[in-house]
Amino acid sequence: MHEEILLQNRRPDRPATLEEYRASGGYGPLAQSLRGGSPRDLVAAVKDSGLRGRGGAGFPAGIKWSGVPVDKTEPRYVVANTDEMEPGAFKDRVLVESDPHQVIEGITLAGYAVSARKGFFFVRASYEHVAVLMENALEEARRAGFLGENILGSGFSFDIAVHRSAGRYICGESSAQIRSLQGVRPNPSKGGPHLTEQGLFGQPTLLHSVETLACMPHIARHGAEWFKNLAASEEAEGTKLYTVSGRVSRPGCYELPNGTSLRKIIFEAAGGMAQGYEFKACLPGGGSTSLLDQSFLSASMDYDSLKKLGVRMGTGTVVVFDQDTCLVGAVLNLTRFFARESCGWCTPCREGLPYIRELFARIEKGQGAPEYVDMIEEMADQMRHSYCAFAPGAVAPIQGLLAHFRDEVEEHLRRGGCPFNAPSAGPWQEAWTSYEQERPGGEA
Repeated sequence: MHEEILLQNRRPDRPATLEEYRASGGYGPLAQSLRGGSPRDLVAAVKDSGLRGRGGAGFPAGIKWSGVPVDKTEPRYVVANTDEMEPGAFKDRVLVESDPHQVIEGITLAGYAVSARKGFFFVRASYEHVAVLMENALEEARRAGFLGENILGSGFSFDIAVHRSAGRYICGESSAQIRSLQGVRPNPSKGGPHLTEQGLFGQPTLLHSVETLACMPHIARHGAEWFKNLAASEEAEGTKLYTVSGRVSRPGCYELPNGTSLRKIIFEAAGGMAQGYEFKACLPGGGSTSLLDQSFLSASMDYDSLKKLGVRMGTGTVVVFDQDTCLVGAVLNLTRFFARESCGWCTPCREGLPYIRELFARIEKGQGAPEYVDMIEEMADQMRHSYCAFAPGAVAPIQGLLAHFRDEVEEHLRRGGCPFNAPSAGPWQEAWTSYEQERPGGEA
């Protein structure tokens, strides 16, 4: 059995109230920090805990916090990223719906740690109910003295505003999100100062996912060593919110020790495959991670363990596919999404993703040619030259498909269409046979 930390106040039909959150110890860490601690104490606790950002990149939070200048007096900001446009992701939504005051306390503690006076709750456009829920909870916190001027008589003032996203995937990227908050086109910005030095309105800015910030009250209350010992693997720390969707018995959001194996997440927490279905593949961290086959089921789901296997964990958003799913069709669907969501700033992404999409569409419809597979593979590799991480993420499921399920792509060509919909060979059979004979290592 494991202990739930972030979801300890989750209820099936409503969020935890302010009174219920306080009864579980909520706002105690904030009061303790404001009355008897210091900003440096909080920064040190985060650093010692080993907490890594839960938004996908896994960057050590303590290093990020240490990057905010302490010897300057200009305004600083904290941004809570609840954009969550990653296909399959919904953990941050569940977290806010379950315990909004936990998120508020985490943002406020981060504000105190970096001497900020203003925070922003950046939420995706389709999460309107979450935005309203947070606005109501913020007003409750202000009335109770946990937000606003002179919080708990400490002399520290901090407030949070809700900002609704313009509704694009790229707005979840940190530098693009800052530009979106400023009301300008959300193109990513690279090569300049770190956001902790020059972010929102040119001022030092701390930007984290909601899950990352929600860890703060518990680290402040129980200490860094306690947090580290919650994990299931030596490479990890704390608990992790894993979401599971697709063909499983119990889709949902599960809080488990960070580093829990993929097998336990799918076959224990999520109840295994739905009746009558077998596991075929999964995405471990949402639409911008690699398709994995069953050989990865024993892998520990934490950043370092998966990195050693050449795989990104992303947000821990597990999407499961059964034996009857056409993975070419699934990847085509994802590629359509990413081609549409590209900001259009750089050529590899703007031009390459639609081209790959077209090649996959032809293969799926039975209009593909054998050389398309090599073209897709080469173009996917070239996405590493794009301006930001969007395009490399967009082609990650493509690269996983070709690495672990290439035979399924080739079966489309042999049959002249999708084998799940077109059982008989089509007019491209002759072209495929010729290719097989002439390629290096073929029969010719």
